[in-house]
Amino acid sequence: MEQKILIVDDEAHIRMLIGQTLEELEDEGVEFLTAENGEIALEIIQKENPQLVFLDVMMPKMNGMEVCRRVKKELGLNNVCIVLLTAKGQEMDRQKGLDVGADVYMTKPFDPEVLLNKAREVLGIS
Repeated sequence: MEQKILIVDDEAHIRMLIGQTLEELEDEGVEFLTAENGEIALEIIQKENPQLVFLDVMMPKMNGMEVCRRVKKELGLNNVCIVLLTAKGQEMDRQKGLDVGADVYMTKPFDPEVLLNKAREVLGIS
């Protein structure tokens, strides 16, 4: 089965950075998709059904919390693992993220090693 990771961030350099962090997974046959805002992300999730989404919280058009809420609560896509990536590290924000259905809540700047390990774990790649 083809595995897909969607990287969602309104900043191109962060999308690139996450892509570079996970690049070795391409050798495992993982396909990378990107989106620069929440609306596009939602469309891609519905069409491509990625196993894993790295989702920025603060974005134009639709923020990551809203995307996450729609994917998990409205569309009921519980097979999609959503990792919220955000600069907001307060406990209140973390709780809000988990409330909308995020599987993992990570703060920026993230540790590339942690990101890669999370992706491997979700995709079942040792």
